[in-house]
Amino acid sequence: MLPYGVRLLGAISRRGECRRVLGDLFFGGKLGLAMKVITSHERADMDALASIYGAALLYPDHQAVLPQKLNRNLREFLTLYGEEFPFVHRRELAGDEISHLILVDTQRIAPLPGMTSETPRHIIDHHRKEVEATDSVTLELEMVGATVTLLAEKIREQGAPLGRLGASLLLMGLYEDTGSLSYTMATARDARAAAWILEQGADLALVNQFLHLPLSKGQREALDALVSNTEIHTVRGRTVCVSTVQLDEYVDELAALIHQLIDMYDPDACFLLAQYDESTQIIARSSTEAVDVSALMEEFGGGGHSRAAAALVQGRDLHDVSQALLSAIEERVEPPALVGTLMSTNVHTLDMDMSVQDAAQMMRRYGHEGFPVVEGHQLVGVLTRSDVDRALHHRLGDMPVRNILHTGPLHVKPQDPVSKVQRIMVDHGLGQVPVVEGGRFVGIVTRTDLINLWTPAEHPSRADDIRRMMEEVLPQGLSELLIEARDVANDFGYSLYIVGGFVRDLLLGSPTFDLDLVVEGNAIHMADELAARVGGYVRSHRRFGTAKVILEGERPKGVPPSLDFVTARTEFYEQPSVLPQVERSSIRQDLYRRDFTINTLAICLDRGRYGELLDYYGGERDIQEKRIRVLHNLSFIEDATRILRAVRFEQRLGFGIEQRTAELMEDALELLDDVTGDRLRHELYLILQEAEPERILARLHRLGALGRLHPALCFSSSMFELFQRLRETFYEWSPASEKPERPSGPMFVAETEEAEGPALHLCYLALLVSSMSAEDLESFVERLHIAGDEARFLYEVARLQESMQQLTAKAMLPSVIYRLLDPFSSEARFVLSVLTDSELVRQRLDLYERELSKVSTRIDGYYIRSLGVPPGPVYGEILDRVQDALLDGRISTVEEEQELARSLVDALHGSDSSA
Repeated sequence: MLPYGVRLLGAISRRGECRRVLGDLFFGGKLGLAMKVITSHERADMDALASIYGAALLYPDHQAVLPQKLNRNLREFLTLYGEEFPFVHRRELAGDEISHLILVDTQRIAPLPGMTSETPRHIIDHHRKEVEATDSVTLELEMVGATVTLLAEKIREQGAPLGRLGASLLLMGLYEDTGSLSYTMATARDARAAAWILEQGADLALVNQFLHLPLSKGQREALDALVSNTEIHTVRGRTVCVSTVQLDEYVDELAALIHQLIDMYDPDACFLLAQYDESTQIIARSSTEAVDVSALMEEFGGGGHSRAAAALVQGRDLHDVSQALLSAIEERVEPPALVGTLMSTNVHTLDMDMSVQDAAQMMRRYGHEGFPVVEGHQLVGVLTRSDVDRALHHRLGDMPVRNILHTGPLHVKPQDPVSKVQRIMVDHGLGQVPVVEGGRFVGIVTRTDLINLWTPAEHPSRADDIRRMMEEVLPQGLSELLIEARDVANDFGYSLYIVGGFVRDLLLGSPTFDLDLVVEGNAIHMADELAARVGGYVRSHRRFGTAKVILEGERPKGVPPSLDFVTARTEFYEQPSVLPQVERSSIRQDLYRRDFTINTLAICLDRGRYGELLDYYGGERDIQEKRIRVLHNLSFIEDATRILRAVRFEQRLGFGIEQRTAELMEDALELLDDVTGDRLRHELYLILQEAEPERILARLHRLGALGRLHPALCFSSSMFELFQRLRETFYEWSPASEKPERPSGPMFVAETEEAEGPALHLCYLALLVSSMSAEDLESFVERLHIAGDEARFLYEVARLQESMQQLTAKAMLPSVIYRLLDPFSSEARFVLSVLTDSELVRQRLDLYERELSKVSTRIDGYYIRSLGVPPGPVYGEILDRVQDALLDGRISTVEEEQELARSLVDALHGSDSSA
C-alpha cells in the first residue's frame, strides 16, 4: 500500500510546506525512489519556464525542476504566483538516480544530481539540431517560434485543462520568444497556438505586466554605455551594429537592451558584447537570412536560431572578442543580391522626341507604369505613367516626352546592391529603375522584381532535384547536345532555358522529349554557331526570332534530328482572337505570354544555374493542386483558342479548371466565332490526337464551345461510345506495317509522318461529322479550311453512309456487296463498321474484307484481246462480269472464266451483226 500512498500524496500535494515535506520524505533518499525530471537551460527565459510547466501537464509523473538562474521577470512572477505551479528547485533534489529526463527549450544542460551520461533523455526544442539521436536520446525538434507552441499543440490534443495562470504563463513564453508574433521566426502554428491559449483564459494584462518590465538601474546604465560604444559596419552590403560594454557589476537580462539598439539603428544584424569579470556575453539578433547569427555564435561556443542566438566566451578580452566577431562576420555574411542578377534586358524604351500621346499608347499596349527614355544608347531619363496622365489631362498630348522626364542620378549599375534600387524608388516615387553600364543603358529593375526577390520562396531551391530528374530521363546524347547548346549561348552572353511542356511533364513524372528551348538573346545567331560546332544547318525565321538546327550525319541514340530555338519574346494582341504581334523580350515576359500557369515553368541550363527552376506565376503550385489557371483576365479574349486548350489539358492531365478561369472561358465563348478556320482546325486536330479525345469533346460540348466551331457540331453520349469502339478496333484493323503504337497513358500521341492513309485522328473526325447533312458537312469543311485528301476522306465516308441502307437488304449477292463497297477506301469502310448498329452490315463489311476483296479474275485484258476484241471500255465490262460470276460462285476455274469470257464476246459479236 505504501507505494500507492506515495503516488497519491505526490499527485495531490502541489503547494507550499506540504510539497517540501513530500520532497524531503520521498525524494531525500529515505525511500530510494528513482526520479523522472523535466527542466531547461540556465538563465531561463519565459519560454523555458512556460515549457517546463507545459511538459509537466503532459507528463504528470515527472518533477518540474527550475533551473538555478532565472531572468528577472521570471523571478518576480514566481515570487507572486510560484505556489500555484508544480515547480521544485534543484536544491530539493537529493541526488537519487534520475531514471528519465525531459529537456525543454534546450538540448544540453549542466549535469543534475542523479544524472549520468546514460540517463535517457527526451528533448523538446525549437532550435536547430545540436545533438544527435542515440539509444538514450530522442529528439522532438521543429522550427517554430517558441517551444511552448509545440507543447500547447499537444496539451490541446490531450484536452488537459488550463486555468487563468497556466494559460497566462504559456502565452508569456510564446509571446516573449516571438516578439508577440512579430519576429520573422514566428509561424502560423505559433499564431494558432496563441489563439487557443487565449481561448483558455490567458490574461493579457498579466502577460503584459511581466513581459514589459521597466529597465533596471543597471540596465539603463549599460544601455547608455552600449550606445556610446556602438559601431556601424557595412559588411558585404549588409549593415551590422556592434555594441560593447564593460560591466563593473553583473547586470541581468541584457537581451532586453539589444532590441533598444535595433530600434535606434535599424541594422541588418545587431551584436551586443558585455564583459563582466572573465566572461564576455554575446547576444545576437538578425533581420535577414543573409546573416545567420546561430552559425556565428557556434564559432564562439553558443547557438540559437538563425535570427536570434547567444554565446558566452571565457577568458578573452572584450576587444579581442569584438575583433574576432567582426572577422567571423566578414567570412559568413552572404553578399546581397546584385542588380545584374535581377535586371531585365531587352526592355522597351522611348525616344525623347516621342509625343506624350504615343508614349501613353505604348504604356497601354504593354501595361508598363513607365519607360526609360534613351538617345542612342544613352539614358536620358525616366517617364512615368502618372506624368503622362497629368500631361494628357492638361491636353498636352502632342508635347515631346523630353519635357516631362525624371532626370538626374536615377539609375544603378549591374554591380550595385538591390538596396540602392529600393532607395531610388522610395526617394523619387519610381516603379522601375534603369540600369546603366559604361554609360550605356543595359536593362531595368522593376518594383515587381524586388517583391519577388524579397518574397520567401514557397519551396526550397530544387536545382539538385531537377538536375537529377533530367539526368534520369534525358538520353546521354541529348543531354550532351543541350550542354553544347548552353555553352554556345553562354559564350555569347545569352541564357538558355527549357520551357513549357517538358518542364510540366517532368514534374508530373511523365516526361516527353518535345523540347521548347528559349534563348534570352539572339536565337538565330546562337543557332548558327551551334550548327557550325555540331555539324548541321539552320532554318530560321527572322520575324519571329526562331531557328531550327538540323543535324547532319549519324546521330547518337536519343538525339532528335533537329532542335528548335526561339528568342525570348513578348506578344501584343491588336484585336481579340487574332494572331499577336511578337517582339523580343526577357524570359519572364516570354513565360508571361503563355496560356496557363502550368506551362510557364522553365529550367535554366546556364553554367552555375543548371537545373534552376523558374516559377514566376505559381505553376508548380498549380501542378501540385491539379489546377488549370490562366495568367490574366484577358487571356481568353486575346486568344479564344485557349478555351479549347484549357479543356484539353484538363482532361489529359486529370486536373480541374480553376473557378475564375472557368468564368472567363464562359464569358469569351462567342469569340471563338472570330477565330480563323486554320487555327480552329489545328486545335481540333490536337484534341483528336489525344489518347481519349471523347472526354475532351464531351466536356467542350457541355461548355457550349464545340458548337462555336460549327453550329452542326455536337457530341452525344452515343458518340462517346463510338469513339471508344473506334479506338479499340483501330489497332486491330490497322495493317501491321502501318500500325501505330497504342497510347499507354494520357499523353499526346503523335501520328507518324510516314503512315499511309488517314490516321486515327481523321477517323475520329469522320465519326464526329457523321451525323451532319451534306450541306452542313460542306459548310464545316469550308469553315475549318479542311482541304485535299482530308476533305475527300470526310466526303467519302458520308457517301458510304448513304449506301448503308442498301447493305441492310435481307438477300444480297456477294457481287452486289462487292460493287457497293469496292469503290471506297479501307479506312472509310472501317469507319462505317464503327458507325453502323446493324450486325448484318458489319458481317457484310467483314465478308468483303476477309473474302470478297481478295477475289480477282485470272484472265486479263490480254486474253480478251486474243479473242479479237478491240481495246476499249468493253474489256472492263467483260472482266467485271467474269469477276461477279466468281464472287457469286457460278464459276471457279480458269477454264470456266475463259469460257464465260468467250460467251460474252460471242454475245457481243452477235449483237454487233444483228445491228
